[in-house]
Amino acid sequence: MHSPVLYLPIFTTLIALAFSGIVWQRYRQKGKGAHLLWWAAGILLYGVGTFTEGFTTLYGWREGVFRAWYIAGALLGGAPLAQGTVYLLLRRETANRLTLLLVPLVVVAAACVLAAPVNHALVEAHRLSGKVLDWQWVRLFSPVINTYAFIFLVGGAALSAYRFRNRRQTYHRFIGNLWIAVGALLPGIGGAFTRFGHTEVLYVTELIGIIFIFIGYRYNVSGRDPQPARREAAVSP
Repeated sequence: MHSPVLYLPIFTTLIALAFSGIVWQRYRQKGKGAHLLWWAAGILLYGVGTFTEGFTTLYGWREGVFRAWYIAGALLGGAPLAQGTVYLLLRRETANRLTLLLVPLVVVAAACVLAAPVNHALVEAHRLSGKVLDWQWVRLFSPVINTYAFIFLVGGAALSAYRFRNRRQTYHRFIGNLWIAVGALLPGIGGAFTRFGHTEVLYVTELIGIIFIFIGYRYNVSGRDPQPARREAAVSP
């Protein structure tokens, strides 16, 4: 019998799909906002990554599913969300330049993952791990891309929280960005454990992380101060 923790990605996937749809609908309502497109795509890819984890739990290891997991999860679990924050916080020209740096790196990394041989002797029937890649150097792409994601997603949320901390009319954004910063940090912590074979930690942090990010998003777009004594207008992202 599988550990109950191995089924958590199924719930994470459902939350991510619903969340991605909500952000996409907001983009359609506003009719603009590159950051919303990146966030919707990032949350969707987050869900793709957790879907592959749930699939492996239920139906066993498949090479194609493993490669999809590594690309969507290990490489793209946070980068598109970070790029959305880049477009929100930085000038459009700067964001475009960073996109031109990030996208080719991700493409090269994904190509290497697709080409890397798999050591089937290391495959576990219902668990995904990058240790099965024969070309272990391919795993070096992940820390580079995830460091970029950490700087702009976690760092961007923390910076925004700091900026909004003393503004009553946008205090809800202070709270929201704190939730997002913590939620974005958690999968990275879980991902570090996977390098030592503890994939279950990642499953837990992915679920908690997406819930925290969703809570933060709802705070940020709520347009009201969460303090009961104040209900002042704020600009939505």
